[in-house]
Amino acid sequence: MATTTASTAATSSLTSSSLVTALGGGSGVDMAALANNLANAQFASRNDRLTARSDKLGTQISTASNIKSMLLSLDTSLGTLVRSGDLARTPSLANAAVGAASLTGTSTPKGTYSLEVTQLARGQQLASKAYPAATDKVGAGTLTLRFGTVSGSAFTADSSHAAVAVTIAAGASLADVAKAINAANAGISAYVAQTVDGAQLVLKGQEGAANGFMLEASEDPANPGLSKLAWSPATGSAPGQAQLLAAAQDAAFKVDGLAMTARSNTVSDAIPGVKLLLAATNIGAPTTVSFANPATSIAGAMQDFTDALNEVMSALNTATAIGGDLANDGGARALKRALSGLAGSTIMPNATGAAKTLADIGLKTQRDGTFALDTDRLNTAIAADPEGVTAMFTNGLHGVYASYDKIYRAATSSTDTSSLGGSISRYTKLLAQISDDRSSLAEQQEKLRARLSSQFSVSEARIGVSKSTLTMLQNQIAQWNKSS
Repeated sequence: MATTTASTAATSSLTSSSLVTALGGGSGVDMAALANNLANAQFASRNDRLTARSDKLGTQISTASNIKSMLLSLDTSLGTLVRSGDLARTPSLANAAVGAASLTGTSTPKGTYSLEVTQLARGQQLASKAYPAATDKVGAGTLTLRFGTVSGSAFTADSSHAAVAVTIAAGASLADVAKAINAANAGISAYVAQTVDGAQLVLKGQEGAANGFMLEASEDPANPGLSKLAWSPATGSAPGQAQLLAAAQDAAFKVDGLAMTARSNTVSDAIPGVKLLLAATNIGAPTTVSFANPATSIAGAMQDFTDALNEVMSALNTATAIGGDLANDGGARALKRALSGLAGSTIMPNATGAAKTLADIGLKTQRDGTFALDTDRLNTAIAADPEGVTAMFTNGLHGVYASYDKIYRAATSSTDTSSLGGSISRYTKLLAQISDDRSSLAEQQEKLRARLSSQFSVSEARIGVSKSTLTMLQNQIAQWNKSS
């Protein structure tokens, strides 16, 4: 409120001063402009210093952020390349119709394998007797699913797979039964099929012989009929009962002529480091599982990696040179040291071959900190230790990506004051402080201008009064002289 009153008073004084000047009284000087110019001059040097500091901080933030963005781009692209498996010894089947293969990451596969699939895994399937419609009532009580192996008319329960009881309420329809079985999450999917005979409840179990099942019914005497949905191997396909459409079975196959089985068509332990997804049989016509040679891809990836590192290092060299935007920045210098040591650092500490560092596969650090790729050394390393070089480009705790990613994370950490990310955070805080300082300085300048304006207006008014008095005396004297 006091500030508002003072401002109003200053405005009133300025208006009076301007009016006096306009009427020819006062000093004839524009006191408002004079007060403003004096206030600007008083704070000009400090404002200039803040502007220069703000511009420098903005440039430093921009330069550091640009380098950080380059680091992120390289980290993302390298990580994607490694995770996609494009640089690994990717497995493939000569007969793609038999299935597909992928790497599990547990070991590095090598060589070739023969694969003959004699039987695919499948789940048991049951179909109820036909009802006129899915809305037909089926009775009430409890349906119990028991799991195990079905062999002919015999059933061997799986003690590790608990039975599941499904309550069927009075008035339930065939569709309600399907919904209740699905809601039980017992590993059995149910749906109502509209067939030429009518509506039939279909139950489908999971793959594998041990996932066979039988369906028992305990009827509510007041609402009979549920027993028509029951099925067991002993009763088989008795009239008016559910029918077995398909028996549960394991997958059967041969790897290098050795017979094997699996409960699922997804097999992860037949070939070391390889997951097989079986899709069809090829009895009597084994196919070959082989692995692509990644040598060409690795050479291209190393050249791209070298070029990307050079972009980062060139930007760092420019920024940290004498007079550069980050010449005295500790985070930028720490990043340069980390990148300069990348080629010679051991990135595969557990390797048994010759490929343990990036220098071993051709990466060289030059005098100015930039990098070059010795393709002859890279090709020699791939020829001498193909498995070791390939392992450098796989996902894990060690390798090309893990080593670079460690440098990237350290450099971009905003909580580490000695990192590039820490520098960006510090510069940003300083820039925010300058903005506050500018606001404070503007307030001080305005107070000075208002005070000067008030003082000048008082002086102007006094000068005006003095000039009026002088004029009056001069006129009086003139009259006296005229009378004499």
